[in-house]
Amino acid sequence: MSQLNANLVIAISSRALFDLVESHQVFEKDGVEAYCDYQINLEDNPLNEGAAFDLVKKLLSINKLSDGRIKVEVILLSRNSADTGLRIFNSIHHHKLDIKRAVFTNGESTFPYVSAFGAHLFLSLDPNDVTKTLEAGYAAATILKSNPNTNPTNQVRIAFDGDAVLFSDESERIFQEQGLDAFQENERSSAKTPLNAGPFKDFLDKLHEIQAAFPIDSSPIRTALVTARAAPAHERAIRTFRHWGIRIDEVLFLGGLDKGPFLQAFGADIFFDDQAKHCDSARQFVSTGHVPSGVKNQK
Repeated sequence: MSQLNANLVIAISSRALFDLVESHQVFEKDGVEAYCDYQINLEDNPLNEGAAFDLVKKLLSINKLSDGRIKVEVILLSRNSADTGLRIFNSIHHHKLDIKRAVFTNGESTFPYVSAFGAHLFLSLDPNDVTKTLEAGYAAATILKSNPNTNPTNQVRIAFDGDAVLFSDESERIFQEQGLDAFQENERSSAKTPLNAGPFKDFLDKLHEIQAAFPIDSSPIRTALVTARAAPAHERAIRTFRHWGIRIDEVLFLGGLDKGPFLQAFGADIFFDDQAKHCDSARQFVSTGHVPSGVKNQK
């Protein structure tokens, strides 16, 4: 288990934190040696912000509001070598991000280090590493190319889908295999039976721990459930949060409506969903992470 003294530990890949598109094109076109030369020659040129940069910056800013205790720690997990990784560390310093720990695997998968650090969330552009991390029992998402929402406040706003993300996919399986009527009847008859936890439940719990340290009207974090569920499938979701003892600030039961405009209205800094169609709607408005878990992602 991790020895890090923080409420929340986030592991992030270098390509999610910084814009490495041009660098990656060099790697794909000309190979490892050309990529290494490219990064070393430019190691004093800071990288631009990546898809998850603003989220990371806001999360780290929570530490400035605390009593001196580190509440959020961000760990860099990168497939770069130590040589090529120097540009990334220089960029971290340039952007004044308080990131001190990093792993450079020189081409190997980074996902084993998620558990070594005890990370509560792993963000990456590599779907394979994300899938392996989820299979190992840790929250993870593939950061998609998105049109990020402009949330001018310092408050971190994080939105989640329900089934196969915060909750298990047990109800989603009934919907996929037996249809809407069977799903609604199951949720109605099971309304007082809490849903089992999904891959992001522990991450939400850690967010709740931080929220609990602040007055409710000045919390640096705000959360939302944005789900395709609607009545009569609403009650079970509400009772599940109550059973877990976890605060959720906003709940949107959309009954199948496109999620994107509602996520924009919420001001989400990031949204997590397991279904590609919902991610495609969301990414037009806010930063989006695909969670390849549950029955909809089984091949």
